[in-house]
Amino acid sequence: MLDRYNRTINYLRISVTDRCNLRCSYCMPCEDFVVLDHSEILRFDEIVEVVRQAVAMGVDKVRLTGGEPLVRRDIVDLVGMIASVKGIADLAMTSNGVLLEKFALPLARAGLKRVNISLDTMDPLKFSRLTSGGDIGRVMTGIEAAMEAGLEPVKLNCVIGSSSFEPDAMAVKKFAMERGLEVRFIHQMDLGGGVFSVVEGGQGGDCERCNRLRLTADGKVKPCLFNDLAYDVRRMGAAEALKAAVSSKPWCGTVCTHNKFYNIGG
Repeated sequence: MLDRYNRTINYLRISVTDRCNLRCSYCMPCEDFVVLDHSEILRFDEIVEVVRQAVAMGVDKVRLTGGEPLVRRDIVDLVGMIASVKGIADLAMTSNGVLLEKFALPLARAGLKRVNISLDTMDPLKFSRLTSGGDIGRVMTGIEAAMEAGLEPVKLNCVIGSSSFEPDAMAVKKFAMERGLEVRFIHQMDLGGGVFSVVEGGQGGDCERCNRLRLTADGKVKPCLFNDLAYDVRRMGAAEALKAAVSSKPWCGTVCTHNKFYNIGG
C-alpha cells in the first residue's frame, strides 16, 4: 500500500491500552493525565478486524504498545488472535519489562516474535525516580525472561536528553553489549512542540522513509504521531479508516495537540 508520496505503508502500531504500571516523567507523569473509560477502549475483536483489514491492504508488520500492553487483561489471548492472521511476518511488542517474567513465555507460545524493552538508566535509584517508584530489578528479570523465551532480538529503548554519549545512555549501551542485546537511543520528544528526531539505531522519526500507521486504544487510526489527523474505526469502519489515514498521511510530522504518548502508542 502506497501513500501519496509513494512510501510503502506496511507497519501498524497498536496501542492496546492507555494504562501503565509505571509513571515515567516524560510519558505518563503522576499528575495531569486522564485515562479512557473502559467502554471507549477497543475490544479484542475490533482490534483484530483492524489488523485483518490492514494486512489485506499490505501491512505485514504489527507492534503492540500501550501505555503498558501487559496490563491489558488477557493480552496473551490477543497476541494469539493477531498471530493467527495470515500475512503477518513480524509481530512485536514494546514493554517496560516489569511483567515480562510472568508473560514472556506465554507470549512467545502465542506467537509474539520479539520485544523492545524500555530502559533509560542502569542506576536503580535514578530508575525509581524516573518511573515514580519502579523497580529496575523486575526489568532485569523481564529481560532475562524474554531472552529465555526466544523473543529475540531483544532491543532496549533508551530515552536520552541530548546525546547518546550521556552517562546513563553509555551505561545502558555497555549492559546491552555484555548481554548481546540491541539498543535504540530515542531523543526525548515533545508532541505539542513538534520536537522529534530520527531514532539512533532504529527507523522511527525518519519522515522520508516512514512506513507506519498507528491505532490508538480508543480506535483512531493516525497516519502520523506528530499530527492531529485521526480516523475512527467505529464510526467509519476499519477499512475506510485505514484508507483515509494512508491517503492523508503527511510528508512530515508537525505537532500533535490531541494526544499524549501514553494513549497514542509512542
